[in-house]
Amino acid sequence: MVKVSIIVPVYNTEKFLEKCLGSLVSQTLKEIEIICVDDGSVDNSLNIIKKFAKEDSRIKVIEQENKKQGAARNNGTKIAKGEYIGFVDSDDWVDIDYYEKMYIAAKKYDSDIALATNIRIGNGKTKKRVNIEKEEFYTDLQSKFDVCNQWKNPCPTNKIYRLSMLKENNVTWPEGCYCEDKLFTVQAVYWANGVVTVPNVNYYYYRNPKSTVNLASSSHVKKCTEDKNASKKAVLDFLREKNAPLRDGEFWEVLFEKRIFGIQVFSLQKSLRLKRFVLLGIKVWEKVDENI
Repeated sequence: MVKVSIIVPVYNTEKFLEKCLGSLVSQTLKEIEIICVDDGSVDNSLNIIKKFAKEDSRIKVIEQENKKQGAARNNGTKIAKGEYIGFVDSDDWVDIDYYEKMYIAAKKYDSDIALATNIRIGNGKTKKRVNIEKEEFYTDLQSKFDVCNQWKNPCPTNKIYRLSMLKENNVTWPEGCYCEDKLFTVQAVYWANGVVTVPNVNYYYYRNPKSTVNLASSSHVKKCTEDKNASKKAVLDFLREKNAPLRDGEFWEVLFEKRIFGIQVFSLQKSLRLKRFVLLGIKVWEKVDENI
């Protein structure tokens, strides 16, 4: 029986891939499968994956043309056989007891999601984006969103998810875009019967300056900005459709904005029931939207 399926989308990360896969094949939880989806890499990434697969039968390899992480994660999920599923970016790594502790906690509470500490490393800094200090089970919607820091850090990788929950509620990754994590995690946390927090175990997120979200070309920045705004709108559309009983004013979509050299000068934004005008990062006014 496969207890956890681990999906690893890979695109041109040959410098980091061995550390990532090394942390997965060394897991203390042995009943895992590692599904590596090569997203059209043009460096040595695919050869590294195949080398690991020859040495560990738990590794499965999928090759696809470049379609970005959403499509890679969806393709990996389609063949996953685990009771739970996790996602690891190919320039990140986890503690060797990460999946054992996460799985044990999820089973203890029969929880659809288990949540770990998320540590960002890069630019000479180490920062805990989500810091879990105690084991606790959250079932209230607001509490689930708060403990996941869903507003500011919709990280999909410091969690495991019950695979049947995702499939029953058709929770999949948006494809062909950046910022695909926002809608996926909101939907997963919304549908989950609960979130159990798991202390003393970490997911390490490496802030790679050459990752797909950190490229500096003007066309790339424009694409990222457009996708980010679209993902914010999709999140709020979903929450409004479900009439989600959440505290307002933390998710915002951009209705209109003006940018100069990629920097937002002013914008009109909308939350679940509020509108606000922001000038140079400062809220000028905020009011209830009478049309909602």
